[in-house]
Amino acid sequence: MINVVVVNWNAGLQLKNCIDSLDSDLVTKIVVVDNGSTDKSSELVASLPKVHMIYAMVNLGFAKACNLGARNLNADYLLFLNPDAAVFHGTLERALTFMQDAANSRVGVCGVQLKDELGHTARSCARFPDPWRFFAHAVGLDRIFPRLGHSMTEWTHETTQTVDHVIGAFYFVRRSLFESLGGFDERFFVYLEDLDFSLRARQAGWLSVYLADVNAFHAGGGTSKQVKARRLFYSLRSRLLYAVKHFGWLGAIPVISATLLFEPVSRSAWALAIRSLATLRETWQGYVMLWRWLLRRISKDSLKN
Repeated sequence: MINVVVVNWNAGLQLKNCIDSLDSDLVTKIVVVDNGSTDKSSELVASLPKVHMIYAMVNLGFAKACNLGARNLNADYLLFLNPDAAVFHGTLERALTFMQDAANSRVGVCGVQLKDELGHTARSCARFPDPWRFFAHAVGLDRIFPRLGHSMTEWTHETTQTVDHVIGAFYFVRRSLFESLGGFDERFFVYLEDLDFSLRARQAGWLSVYLADVNAFHAGGGTSKQVKARRLFYSLRSRLLYAVKHFGWLGAIPVISATLLFEPVSRSAWALAIRSLATLRETWQGYVMLWRWLLRRISKDSLKN
């Protein structure tokens, strides 16, 4: 019925808790793709029932690891689940019932209400961004006027509804759709690969639905908390890649300008306002990585011409 793909990178005990929560007859196979972990976390689950391990030996990134894990699976439904997430009793049963209902035959992706350690509901859905929503986020306008941004932070997430995008921490998708779209775009190392998939699914005529009456756990941040500067770099890089892919160069210009010129200033001002030298240092470390990547990319493209 359901095959589950979990990508692990030094998730520690979170991985074990995640896999243990999948104790359901609906789950026929759990593929854990280990992206070169060094904390021996995969050893905690390798011998568990239904678990099939894939050792990548290096960090392939989330999109590529998910595609590797989903390869040759045969269940009708795939669940991409973060290692810092876990399902509750009845989560999978209710999500599957919803997807199998004939009235929901055009729903390609399903998400559920995610709760954190304190029981708070996460703001986990998003609108499809356009250049100006990305611009508003980059310069911080969405903090003042949330509806200007693409994250639906102004919505309480207490009602079931069709949305543009549900977060990839619990990403329940029809396998036929996943395969027809070629999986996640592997140009996104991490971040926005799920948003890109949701957009491509919508363009192909499929819907994404958020179920407020079905719950799962998600700690949030996951192992990326360990590498804040690199997390910022990947987030910014994915934004630029998304903008160029979906907006074209003309539409990407305001996104690139805001990301490279305005956002480092606003982030630095915020770090100074809260008197956090660590945040300031991480911000500029992330931007140094971004500029290095851009220069390498420009150099590579110029050599091709």
